[in-house]
Amino acid sequence: MEERKRIENLKEGALGLVSTRSFPAIVGTADMMLKSADVTLVGYEKIGSGHCTAIVRGGISDVRLAVEAGADTAEQFGQLISSLVIARPLANLEAVLPISSRLAQLTQGNGSSRLSNQAIGLLETRGFPAMVAAADVMLKSAEVQFAAYETIGAGLCTAIIRGSVADVAVAVEAGMLEAERVGELNAVMVIPRPLDDLEQTLPIANCWIDKPEPLRLPMTIKETEKQLVELPDLKQLPVNVEERN
Repeated sequence: MEERKRIENLKEGALGLVSTRSFPAIVGTADMMLKSADVTLVGYEKIGSGHCTAIVRGGISDVRLAVEAGADTAEQFGQLISSLVIARPLANLEAVLPISSRLAQLTQGNGSSRLSNQAIGLLETRGFPAMVAAADVMLKSAEVQFAAYETIGAGLCTAIIRGSVADVAVAVEAGMLEAERVGELNAVMVIPRPLDDLEQTLPIANCWIDKPEPLRLPMTIKETEKQLVELPDLKQLPVNVEERN
């Protein structure tokens, strides 16, 4: 019954949008929207220059609450650009907006990634070298996994790591120092307990999805039968003695 209601809200419910100036900020905003009301996160729209929009669906009252909470969160980060609630979006609008494929996945109940149920750390830099340097230091400073990276234009790159809350916090702190040393740090975010909706909208590298076969080298070695050699009796061997004048 609850699943049917959720699907009906997805198909017929209101549409809510909150836009920010960085990817870590939009993920933190989306997390707050999901935890403040009964809404479903459809996904993100990235239009360049660092502009990112979180899109949620649900009943009109829930969407209003979620958008209000999301806008307040983004404003606290100093990253809010705009917010919007559409009560009854028409089919034509939904057909053009980049949310149809995500809606189909949600209504079919597709699964989540191999890195689920772990804390999320996001570190955004301006410049790719700074992001790579920060990711390297984060991996070396704590027991975390580099899940993926995201680019949103204007030179902004976000490294996404996963692990326990404590490890992610330590890794992000170390990554911040390295990002500032190499280039420009733009934004950071740590999400201790991400919900499933948030999990399914984050990018994840192929290495965490595919299970490649281990490399097997041809190691077949045929051992030839050993031959025993009989040694002579040392007592019967002649001993040469040299006489000296």
